[in-house]
Amino acid sequence: MPDVIKFSADIQDIDERLDSYLACALEDFSRSRIQKLIKDGAVKVNNKEVKSSYSIKDSDEIEIIVPDASELKLDAEDIPLTIEYEDSDMLVINKPQGMLTHPTSVEKTGTLVNALLYYCKDSLSGINGVMRPGILHRLDRDTSGLLMVAKNDFAHKILAEQIKTKSAIRQYLAFCHGVFKNDTGTIDKPIGRHPIHRNKMGIVPGGKNAITHYRVLKRFEKYTFVELTLHTGRTHQIRVHLSDMHHPIAGDEVYGGGKINVNLGGQALHAYRLSFNLPSTDERKTIEIEPSCDIKRLLRIFGDGKDD
Repeated sequence: MPDVIKFSADIQDIDERLDSYLACALEDFSRSRIQKLIKDGAVKVNNKEVKSSYSIKDSDEIEIIVPDASELKLDAEDIPLTIEYEDSDMLVINKPQGMLTHPTSVEKTGTLVNALLYYCKDSLSGINGVMRPGILHRLDRDTSGLLMVAKNDFAHKILAEQIKTKSAIRQYLAFCHGVFKNDTGTIDKPIGRHPIHRNKMGIVPGGKNAITHYRVLKRFEKYTFVELTLHTGRTHQIRVHLSDMHHPIAGDEVYGGGKINVNLGGQALHAYRLSFNLPSTDERKTIEIEPSCDIKRLLRIFGDGKDD
């Protein structure tokens, strides 16, 4: 049976586009998937089909019928996975740098999803669509580290709710250009599609709310090693926020951090710690892994720095 999700719009939602509203309300759904659901008539406002551009009105009743996942036409591939945790509900994968999380219209092989289809067979949740089975959140191709994967719809709903309510904590390590002045801080700036460079994100007035917390771990002469905690999870959020602070991540050529005399596999950004409650038992689980090879290399090359 299809899932049915219902929302009642509040006064602060008035005049927001329907697709934008749902993109915020359904954080584990891509905006393109939401727009397709609206186009297919799976979204109704006050029991009527509307367009993506519909402007929300106070007390609108919104209903989304999420269809059962259709057959996935992707190849299962025997790609080695580094599994940091597994039970009957979920996996936590250490994704390597250079691997796409899920397929795109251009690249449909060699992704984490292809590897999961081989390893898990039919045991992946279908909530997030046929191209992203089991995927709860994503990492950029050149960002390494921990990803949660749901094996069934029950686990997917519980873990997605933890991400939405911020009870699931996602933390990263980054090696950045420049020396941070403050030991700790919070970056609270909205993120949206860059108005000129459409392949990039940027700080955009009216963009999605985006909050990142940082803590300095070590300072170097020209660089800083930091821990970052996501409060929200926007596309390229950490990379955009640090670049806006004039502290782009080493190796991040897209956001201004490419000028470093060390050969890196991508941006020196690594998802190293996840904390969440296990779906079936509600037991709190924290998984932590070592810094990536690139980050270890940078720490070794630029010295021990100062502990902060």
